[in-house]
Amino acid sequence: MGKLIYGGTTEIGFEDRVLAHLQIVIGLKLRRKEGFFFSWRDEQSVGDGRSAIWIDPAVPLLFRYSGGRPPRINRAWLEQLTLSSNSSQGLQLTEEIGALGADEVDADAPPGK
Repeated sequence: MGKLIYGGTTEIGFEDRVLAHLQIVIGLKLRRKEGFFFSWRDEQSVGDGRSAIWIDPAVPLLFRYSGGRPPRINRAWLEQLTLSSNSSQGLQLTEEIGALGADEVDADAPPGK
């Protein structure tokens, strides 16, 4: 399990595949200097509720992966996450959607391949 480390102190565990999709969506927002809410469902071990943080371009953010290979990217899920990140509620982490295979791209592949 990888970690999203926010501000050097807040660590949030996510599977590497989830983390890779979050890195792309969050990176797009921060590149435009946009702050936004990011919320997700907590694991049962921490109460099985929901958490949300304000992602600010001025706060350091680290994506730490547990595996050595970049996960494949699901375009349909990426689009859904991107749409939610532009809503008034902010980025809502949802379950992965879309057919696997044809809609997946290698995270290391050049655009269009």
